[in-house]
Amino acid sequence: MKRKSKIRLTLISTGIWICFIPAAILNGGLRDKFLNHAMGERYATPVSGILLCIFILIITRLLLPHIGPLSGKERCCIGLLWTLLTVAFEFTFGLAAGNTLNELLAAYNPTTGNLWLLVVITTFLSPFASSRLRFP
Repeated sequence: MKRKSKIRLTLISTGIWICFIPAAILNGGLRDKFLNHAMGERYATPVSGILLCIFILIITRLLLPHIGPLSGKERCCIGLLWTLLTVAFEFTFGLAAGNTLNELLAAYNPTTGNLWLLVVITTFLSPFASSRLRFP
């Protein structure tokens, strides 16, 4: 089998990461329109974080195998790339939307009920987990 080029691997894995964006937007809409009303913001926020983690794992499991066999190092690089893209996206668009740096950093405190830190960790680990996940 031909060795994957680093550029090709980066482009394809970035394309997969881009699929996380609509999932995150839909998840936020689900939280705002349904979960907040059904269970209140106190519970809706962590439930939404868990749902986003599940969506990331599903997307990764469905799309990452199309790249072909990956080494542990390649999975680590993909996870790191996705984590950096996620944090950069969060801060860039959060600041552009008028959020303060303190507001954005507060999302990384799980004691507030916000599980964003879990989402970031899941994003990093999902390339490793995808090889272990099996759907019926």
